[in-house]
Amino acid sequence: MRTLQEIRNYLADVNTLSIMARLVLAVIFSGILGIERGRKKRPAGFRTYMLVCIGATLAMITSQYTYEIYNIGDPTRIGAQVISGIGFLGAGTIIVTGSNQVKGLTTAAGLWACASMGLAIGIGFYEGAIIGCFFIFFAMNTMHKLDSYVTARSQVIDVYIEFKCNSNISFFLNYVREHNMDVAQFQINQGNTPGIESISTVLTIKCKEKRAHEEIINILGKSEGVQYLQEI
Repeated sequence: MRTLQEIRNYLADVNTLSIMARLVLAVIFSGILGIERGRKKRPAGFRTYMLVCIGATLAMITSQYTYEIYNIGDPTRIGAQVISGIGFLGAGTIIVTGSNQVKGLTTAAGLWACASMGLAIGIGFYEGAIIGCFFIFFAMNTMHKLDSYVTARSQVIDVYIEFKCNSNISFFLNYVREHNMDVAQFQINQGNTPGIESISTVLTIKCKEKRAHEEIINILGKSEGVQYLQEI
């Protein structure tokens, strides 16, 4: 009967069983991460994460196979190309909305981390892949809740506002100061509401007293000339 170390060494080599084991792990671990993204309706979901991890795993297996069978090349070279090459896919998930809100950064970072996990699986670094999957999922899921909790209680808020005309902006700035708030950053663009001429602004507002974000939005929405208001 084989010992645990013998089984470990066998799975570290390139053979039919180890290839199957690595690809199965790639499907399972990437599926866990992909489902989490899919539930939140992100650009890259279950299948995307799975394909990225399977591809990275297969690339690393091929690199190890080439090195062991033909005794040529650097077993880390293909993996290095995967890490740099995954950037184009991650960049495709990052978008800037009409209200200048950036979305997709976490998904892009998740794809990069998923590819790294695939490389660990592909080279037979099972412990690193298992622990890495746990921490990646923890960062994407549990830490998202913590981030939302902290952000919701911050006294700094970013808002996108559309006004009827330019004169409403100066009134709004005075209105903000009257309600014990300051405008830290200010950007003016053309309004995005179809069929309506308006001026849009992206502002960072700091409150001098503790207020819930819902209360801040409610106060800002009562200012004269505000056609549309959204926290970003």
